[in-house]
Amino acid sequence: MQLFTNIAISSIVQFILLSVIPFIWWLITARKENTFFQWIGYKKPHTSDRKRFWSIIIIIEIVFLSAFLVIMPLVYDNTSLATSQFYGMGISAIIPALIYAFFQTSFNEELFFRGFLGKRLIKKFGFAFGNTLQGVIFGSMHGIMLYSSAGLLKAVIISVLTGAIGICMGYVCEKQAEGSLIPSWLMHGTFNTLSSLSVMFL
Repeated sequence: MQLFTNIAISSIVQFILLSVIPFIWWLITARKENTFFQWIGYKKPHTSDRKRFWSIIIIIEIVFLSAFLVIMPLVYDNTSLATSQFYGMGISAIIPALIYAFFQTSFNEELFFRGFLGKRLIKKFGFAFGNTLQGVIFGSMHGIMLYSSAGLLKAVIISVLTGAIGICMGYVCEKQAEGSLIPSWLMHGTFNTLSSLSVMFL
């Protein structure tokens, strides 16, 4: 119960922290055009080719989950990783892990990185450079968080992997779902759920 409470509180705090700048930006520049969540991208996705859309999502998931399974053994034993809070807890950690995966991390990170930062950078620099830049920033932030405890090599590996994932999720949002964050939120949540599952049953 304590773990559930901690994760729920942390999810709310992280939402507040990661939405303050986007919300102020929206208030100043776009509040008359759309609601905040529509502006940021939490809206129904639209695609002209559903088969292609789902094929791309499945391919991205398979490629990165495969890479994740290879790379994770290099870093999963590090107690500083967020998923280590579920280490060895088994089925009792399922609900807290799902809240962590889909709300504390993926919902909030997609809001900030793909919804706010990515959309602003793409608008300013064009899709290719803007999307790549948001992915590099996304990956670098993950690497920076691991650097002090995991060392340079692991931090670089995580930066490259998460950066590539961020670029691909930006592509799905902007080029396949007409700016909707819903697909990348679900993809991100799936990655994080599997990351949690990988330590829950050790």
